Amino acid sequence: MAQAFPNHPNLDGGFAPIHMECDANDLIVEGEIPQDLYGTFFRNGPNPQFAPKGDHHWFAGDGMVHAFHIENGKVSYKNRYAKTVKFDVERKAGRSLFSALNPMDSDPSVAGLETNGVANTNIVWHGGKLLALEEAHAPFELDPVTLESRGAWTFDKKLVGPMTAHPKIDPENGEMIFFGYSAEGILSNRMSYHVVNKEGVLIDSQFFDAPYAAMVHDFMVTRDFVLFPIMPLTASLDRAMAGKPAFAWEPEKGNQIGVMRRGGSVEDIRWFKNDASFVFHPMNAFNNGDIITCDVSEYGQAPLFPNTDGSPGDPAKMDAKLNRWTFDLSKNTDDYKVQTLDDVTCEFGRLDERNAGLNYRFGYMLCNGRAKSEAGTFSNIARFDHQTGQRDTFEMSPHMGTSEAIFVPKSASAEEGEGYLLSNVYDGTTDKSHLLILDAQNPSQGPLAKAYLDHRVPYGFHGNWMPGQD
Repeated sequence: MAQAFPNHPNLDGGFAPIHMECDANDLIVEGEIPQDLYGTFFRNGPNPQFAPKGDHHWFAGDGMVHAFHIENGKVSYKNRYAKTVKFDVERKAGRSLFSALNPMDSDPSVAGLETNGVANTNIVWHGGKLLALEEAHAPFELDPVTLESRGAWTFDKKLVGPMTAHPKIDPENGEMIFFGYSAEGILSNRMSYHVVNKEGVLIDSQFFDAPYAAMVHDFMVTRDFVLFPIMPLTASLDRAMAGKPAFAWEPEKGNQIGVMRRGGSVEDIRWFKNDASFVFHPMNAFNNGDIITCDVSEYGQAPLFPNTDGSPGDPAKMDAKLNRWTFDLSKNTDDYKVQTLDDVTCEFGRLDERNAGLNYRFGYMLCNGRAKSEAGTFSNIARFDHQTGQRDTFEMSPHMGTSEAIFVPKSASAEEGEGYLLSNVYDGTTDKSHLLILDAQNPSQGPLAKAYLDHRVPYGFHGNWMPGQD
């Protein structure tokens, strides 16, 4: 018999899992769905099927993909688990067997069992495949229409090691660029770099040693460069085996950002240094010759993780600001400049992906408002204008909690920023969720439309848009 879920902040309210897979063919809509919105908004996040084994972490739940298909002014919805090896083994056992962030705590019955992870962090459409991603394993393929699980995808067995949950797709040539950490051994400092062409064929793989072993959640790609941010949320197998945190904050190691020219060799990575900080998500990066600009949500200390002795971190350092990093490769120095662009607490920066890796004007982010969200996450969605420095914000009630907002252009030829912002919003007063559609040029004017579900979508991480397939 399944056990009750424990009292845990990441298993309650908008974080609480749901235990059904379902289809809803025609959602009730308030407002008017734009007729030029045609495609599917996929969103991924953790949704544990069983009470966790040992300590729980938000990053550890089984992946569940939610799909909102929009066509002819109507919205349909379906959700499915990513049925990984871990999911299937635990479903058969009727209980949790794995500890995602500390393998030392896993059940002895699964010792040495190779899994394909939890597939719970992001979901991308590239090369004709829908791939659910998390950073410790290979991608997990789903059917783009039915969401049925197809299994691990290793690019025709060419991929060695894990793939980040945050690949970058070059809007000019269609390449998908990605990396992996702990690439040749659990909690190791070995990293990988890969390039997949627009047809989905893996064409380049290289391996290198990072300055130290760390959790590397995301990275940056410009037209000419790749940047690998190594920040001191360190990884240690020895620490884990001693019963201490496998991942922990170790600020004395400082930041080291590796810069490599695209098309070049990892042997030529140049390392830049600065004081310790942490970034989960950049908004975008671009270069003008040897000057590289990166816009990031930067924390003073990695949130959600302890110090090396297991003690909690400093809450005063766990609010991210929108900062700009500038690297000048023409200078014979190893430092980089940090400038704050906006002092509001923010996260989950996105952009018009047609400008990914290129100079751009508009970014989109979640942020706090006058009243901090009571729902355990952000309740505001903002457009930041890098040309004027102004922020235009749609501010919701504190009982609302929103997921990352993604940008969808009105058409392939539309001007930058001309389109829509899509997000999944949880209403704490009703314990239900809805799809929110905003005008990306004027988010403060409020919703163009809302499409309502009769259940909650648990808080998750990332989503992306697949244009309609005629």
